Amino acid sequence: MAFVRRVSWSMSRHVGACYDRGMQAVATKQRILEALDDLAEDASIDDAIERLYFLAKAEKGLEQLDAGQSLDHDEVKRRLGL
Repeated sequence: MAFVRRVSWSMSRHVGACYDRGMQAVATKQRILEALDDLAEDASIDDAIERLYFLAKAEKGLEQLDAGQSLDHDEVKRRLGL
């Protein structure tokens, strides 16, 4: 569980840094290199792919929020039948 928390914190730090500085302020290649540099020394290629996939999806979600494309919590629950 500690590994999951560490990875989650690390990923959120990268996404937050990209978002806080503005998506254009930090070059994509640099964001990729920083994310990969934070991987454990024994990380696998699958670990790297998972990290980059998460970052790409998180950035897309932030862009959607900026564009006003979001749902409130009650609407999500309704759509999921909860």
